[in-house]
Amino acid sequence: MAITDFFAGEIATELLKQLFMISAKAWKYKSVAERLIDLIEDIQPTIKEIQYSGVELPPHRQAQIGMLSNTLEKGKKLTEKVLSARRWNVYRQLTLARKMEKLEKDISNFLKNQILTHILADVHLLRANSDVRFDRVDRSLEMMTEHLGSMKIGGGGMIREAMKIAEATMEIEMGNEEEKFGVGLEIGKRKVKKMMFSAERGLIGISGMGGVGKTTLARELERDVEVQCHFENKVLFLTVSQSPMLEELRAHIWAFVSGYEGVNPVPNWNLQYEGGVKTQKLVILDDVWTREALDALTFNIPGCTTLVVSRSKLTEPKATYDVEVLREDEALSLFCLCAFGQKTIPPGFDKSMVEQIAGECKGLPLALKVTGASLKERPEMYWKGALQRLQKGEPADESHETRLLHQMEASLENLDPTTRECFLDLGAFPEDRKIPVDVLINMWIEIHDLEEAIAFATLVDLSHKNLLTLGKDPRLGSSYASYYDVFVTQHDVLRDLALHLSNKGKVNIRKRLLMPKREKALPKEWGRNIDEPYRAQIVSIHTEEMDEMGWSDFEMDFPKAEILILNFSSDKYVLPPFITKMSKLRVLVIINNGMSPAVLHDFSIFANLSYLRTLWLERVHVPELYNTTVPLKKLHKMSLILCKINNSFDQTGVDISNLFPKLADLTIDHCDDLVSLPSSICGMTSLNSLSITNCPRLSELPKNLSKLQALEILRLYACLELKALPVEICELPKLKYLDISQCVNLSCLPEEIGKLRTLEKIDMRECFFSDRLSSAVSLESLRHVICDKDVAFIWEEVEKAVPGLKIEAAEKCFSLDWLDE
Repeated sequence: MAITDFFAGEIATELLKQLFMISAKAWKYKSVAERLIDLIEDIQPTIKEIQYSGVELPPHRQAQIGMLSNTLEKGKKLTEKVLSARRWNVYRQLTLARKMEKLEKDISNFLKNQILTHILADVHLLRANSDVRFDRVDRSLEMMTEHLGSMKIGGGGMIREAMKIAEATMEIEMGNEEEKFGVGLEIGKRKVKKMMFSAERGLIGISGMGGVGKTTLARELERDVEVQCHFENKVLFLTVSQSPMLEELRAHIWAFVSGYEGVNPVPNWNLQYEGGVKTQKLVILDDVWTREALDALTFNIPGCTTLVVSRSKLTEPKATYDVEVLREDEALSLFCLCAFGQKTIPPGFDKSMVEQIAGECKGLPLALKVTGASLKERPEMYWKGALQRLQKGEPADESHETRLLHQMEASLENLDPTTRECFLDLGAFPEDRKIPVDVLINMWIEIHDLEEAIAFATLVDLSHKNLLTLGKDPRLGSSYASYYDVFVTQHDVLRDLALHLSNKGKVNIRKRLLMPKREKALPKEWGRNIDEPYRAQIVSIHTEEMDEMGWSDFEMDFPKAEILILNFSSDKYVLPPFITKMSKLRVLVIINNGMSPAVLHDFSIFANLSYLRTLWLERVHVPELYNTTVPLKKLHKMSLILCKINNSFDQTGVDISNLFPKLADLTIDHCDDLVSLPSSICGMTSLNSLSITNCPRLSELPKNLSKLQALEILRLYACLELKALPVEICELPKLKYLDISQCVNLSCLPEEIGKLRTLEKIDMRECFFSDRLSSAVSLESLRHVICDKDVAFIWEEVEKAVPGLKIEAAEKCFSLDWLDE
């Protein structure tokens, strides 16, 4: 049954309550609130009949229900915003009133199409058909019982074969129309659901080797309609990883199961509830490595079920489902789909060779996908060479998972040397963590001497070959795209492969010196040969809190190091003293994975980084700039993400343009204490790109912006308190791209905007302007404007005057996603 929280009555009920409150208290919204109440009350009888039907709807009907549910969920958030809005903020009241009217229009349009009526008709039809199908299933079970009853216990093989036939028969009788690679996934789902729905099962598990499809099965269960219905759409999916942030995960789980956020410390897990029946909830913990981590994240609360996904068996045998590799026919179908784009071997191709290569993958889904993608569109002779390499890389005395690394290594053979090196660089990042695309591209630009466009193409190529997962984002690949908030991920087995290949040989001679997982201190083997220099070009360290004593045994010399990545989890962190010996360091990435910004100590050692070109600081306190006694003369790009600025830019006597004389790209994102930019920032004559995004307290820009003569890109995305752009912005001679989207308090563009003769693109989504731009007809280079539908009219005259101009009216006039931040 396709049931969401909406059809459980929760969202609709809460929304109605808030609409009644708005109708009673907020007279400005009274009429629209009353109309919304009428709409929702009219559809409630239909909702209840669908809710209690007990049938599973087809995917397109589930999607339609999901659309309405999402709309009402956003409406609930919007009404919360209306109820908390301050009366004196007239502009905000006007903006929210428009959004309420848009909500009414969206719901009304949905109902005009009579979609709920069609869904209800499908419910009646499916209910009738299911009665017939279940009769056939019952007959199949009776036949299976009779068949098994005629067999002896000793005939184990016959029994297993009979069970397979029976399970396949049930799949056919249930009439599942979705395409699958055999019944393995559905059988797994059914077995795990049976354990889930059993009242006495509070902790159940999915186990199997890496790459066998455990996470795929868990994700399918997360989306399964019966699971959503049983747990009333209350399902939480979390990735734990080999180096888990246990306190952060505990807090997240506690907020989910209790409904209380921000509780610190988290109460004892094993507390007992008294009273009536509790709401059913499901917590899925993916990629759990140790029993200790599992014990820290599980609890004894009635109504809550925990599903553990792990390479090891961490739950009782009776409560564990072991994921098996694909059958031979399933494996061949998956391999062919990745290699040929179809589930069968094309006519004329060497069938025996294809079957042998697929067979070498031993039914492991990840190996089949990666190997198939690597051979796609390759000549047949290349396939023969690949088969020979796969056969040679399978030692008989190694485990299946170890053999996988050899097989996966053969899949890298068709990569050009640079792309292969880029793949190996991915091992420098922690497991199960999103990797910022911006960091990757900057690394590849510096260490592999790639142009930015080539680096991006390499990223896409690795994604197409299933060697990484590139997040879907409409900005990817577009002109003036930014990548600091776009990420890639990589499967554990692929990361293991990168580490396996990078960690060969003596520590001192490795090209990459990488820590496979987070540790309290550096690996001991790193300190055994400190009398010899280390040849590593990339150094990646992943620890907890580090102080002077933690570094004392590792006085290492890195004369060739060009990239240093420091991942840690703490409130304070002493930078490694050996940075002073990294005379060729060009990229420094410092990421705190803790829950609050960290204080960095010994930041003065930056004075020795004369070759540093890229600096990425994430979730740290930006240090006082006057401690940087020597300017970073070659620093080209600086990114401050989720940092505390602490007035670092406002110190008297600090001239930022002197500290960073060659800075071309400055990004400040999600820094919630940034109120203003110093005027000295306008002295950066080399600045080409300035991005100040998601900084809610930024209220104004420097008046002398016109001094930024080289500036081509200006992003001011989601600066909610920014009320005006300085008129000096119209004096920027090279500005090509302006992004002011989600600057909801920005009421207009400067009147002299027409002076920006080089401006090519403007993004102004969720900016509610009402005045036409008379001077904008002079924007002769303008090619693309993105805005909301209800303000597109202000560009009508400009569209007539500027040839080739595209006015893209966004489908959604506003997004409420930022309310969740």
